Parts: sequence; C-alpha cells; structure tokens
Amino acid sequence: MSTDLSKITCIEDLRVVAQRRVPRMFYDYADSGSYTQGTYRANEDDFHRIKLRQRVAVNMEGRSTRTTMIGEQVAMPVAIAPTGLTGMQHADGEILGARAAKAFGIPFTLSTMSICSIEDIAEHTGRHPFWFQLYVMRDRRFMERLIERARAANCSALVLTLDLQILGQRHKDIKNGLSTPPKPTLRNLANLATKPHWCLGMLGTKRRTFGNIVGHVDGVADMSSLSSWTASQFDPSLNWGDVERIKKLWGGKLILKGIMDAEDARLAADSGADALVVSNHGGRQLDGAPSSIEALPGIAEAAGKDIEVWMDGGIRSGQDVLKARALGAQGTMIGRSFLYGLGAYGEHGVTRALQIIQKELETTMAFCGHTQIDTVDRSILLPGTYPGAVR
Repeated sequence: MSTDLSKITCIEDLRVVAQRRVPRMFYDYADSGSYTQGTYRANEDDFHRIKLRQRVAVNMEGRSTRTTMIGEQVAMPVAIAPTGLTGMQHADGEILGARAAKAFGIPFTLSTMSICSIEDIAEHTGRHPFWFQLYVMRDRRFMERLIERARAANCSALVLTLDLQILGQRHKDIKNGLSTPPKPTLRNLANLATKPHWCLGMLGTKRRTFGNIVGHVDGVADMSSLSSWTASQFDPSLNWGDVERIKKLWGGKLILKGIMDAEDARLAADSGADALVVSNHGGRQLDGAPSSIEALPGIAEAAGKDIEVWMDGGIRSGQDVLKARALGAQGTMIGRSFLYGLGAYGEHGVTRALQIIQKELETTMAFCGHTQIDTVDRSILLPGTYPGAVR
C-alpha cells in the first residue's frame, strides 16, 4: 500500500520530514555548506530576488515541459544530480532514486561516492541508461576501471566533476564525526534510537558502505572514513589535459560539472564536452563564491552558443527551474530537493518531489505566457530583478 503524499505540497514539506527521519550526521551532510555557509544560502536566496512577468489573455492549452538534455528526451529540463552517500539518506537510496527518475522520464546521475554500486543501479533498473559522475583520482587505474564499469552498465553520459580537487571544510561533518556506517558512539546511538524507520531500512539491506570503491580498490578493505579517502585520493593536480584524456578514454557524451567562471566555460566548450554545469557544489566548496544563478547569465553568454549550459544549486521549486531556463540554462540538476524526498519517503518521496517541481514549472510557465518550455527566454523576467540585468 503506497503512502498518500497528496498533502505534501512543496519541497520544504519533504525537507521537514527528512530531517525528522534521517540520522543527524547524514541529514547534516546533505543539508549544509562549507565554512560560514554563505554561498550555500545564496544559492537559494538569490532565486527569490528574481521576479516574473505575469501575462494574461494567452491561450494556455497544450502545455508541455518536455525538452532535451544532450540530445536525450526528458519530461522536464531537470536531471537528478550526483550526490554522495545517498544510500545513507534511505536504505538503497540510489536504486530508489534511479527507479523514480526512470519512471518519471528524467536522467539519474550516480556519484562515485555512492552507497549502491554502478552494477546495482543497472541491475535494478533493467539496464535503463543512467549517467555516472566521475572524480579525478590519484589512482588512475581505479579511475579507468570506473569508466569501464560505467560503459558496461549502459551509462549514456559521464559527468566529470571539476571542483573537488581539494575538499572544502564542512563544520557539521567534523562535529558529527561523519562516517559510513555510523560509528557506535553514545551520541550516534542516542540519535539512531530516534530514527526507527531509517534503522529498519538499513537492517534490511546489505548496502552500507561505498559500493563503487570497497572491493574495487587495490589494498583497500575498510572504507569507514569518508574524509581519509577523499584526502588521499582526490587529485589536486587535475588540469584540462586530464579532461581531454578522460574524454578520449570514455568516448561518449561528456558533461563538465563545477564551472563558475566565464573563462573556464570557454575552456570547457573548447574541450569538446557536450554540456557544462554552472555549479558551486551546492555551496560545499568555495564559501564566498557567487550563487549558481548569479553566475549563470555570464557563462551562458560566454559559451552558450558552443556548448549546452546547465546549472544546479538552490533549486527548490518549478519556478526556480523556469528562472534558470530564462537565464540561459538548457537544463538543471537537483540534489537536495531529491534527497529531501528520498529521506522522507523513499522512492515515493522522490516521485513526489519531481511531481511538485514539474507542476509548478508548468503552471508558472503558463502564467508567464508560454505553453512550451523551449520558447521560454529572458522576456518572462521583470527587468532589474535578475543577474545581468541593466540596473
């Protein structure tokens, strides 16, 4: 019997339930930024400053949010972003997210730092195409094996994250002693005692550590500490030569994630990648960087004619998706909105999050005088309220 989620009307409703159900260390891992969290907050706040022009006496019949992202048909210009430790928000979280995305008709991206493995996703979605996100690591052989495994699992695109050569400090992760599975400290045990739904789910799955890594890295048997792995393996020497080499090794569609500067956007376009994602890693890396929506117009202007430009960071509604589209994003990616739904109600929660976003996107688009998402442009925005506008 499925849960009736009809009274869940916005992403904030899902966030509140997720905070109640997910253990503190994993909820905080998903819902926090680096250092002062200024950029993390700006990602969401800056959307609210953008105002829309309401139009009337426009035929609103035949509305559609369907479009394409790197040539793939999508139900709306939204893909699920790669998020680490997703299987700690809810048991088998990546599998549930991939199933929900498949049924809804949008792409799902699996993180290198996932709990469920590449092979798990392929097996439990009937080998439906999904995207795989790759970090550049010091262990080049392991990285090459990841690419081989992604190809074997029918991944249709590789998402190369460029903004995690070093790790931004997230105070809450340090204070919470983040680890997977959780260390049995008194504080953790006390918190877990208040999360029976989560605990029952975890008792019913064998997937409780990094599925893409444990058993696949030479000489590594214990992956209980996220921080020690990232500190030892993420490669600070990453450069555009590495991007070129990975593109040749992969041989398929390539998406570059983590672009925040127009100069880097032009380099991304020159690299031959199929898309770039304007992203500050959800405010989890460089605190003090601009929000993604603030950076978007300049990057779209600099490179949008040569490469698909997407954005992520701060999207909590269909209106946010529409505003991003108006400012030059062919597509968007959602991380926290997806995780809130997953942590709250599993696969049904992810589906509800997608329904909420699509419904608001379609309704707002119509209020702004458009029935097709592909006709939306900057004219739907109120001059003087959006980044890049003449003030």
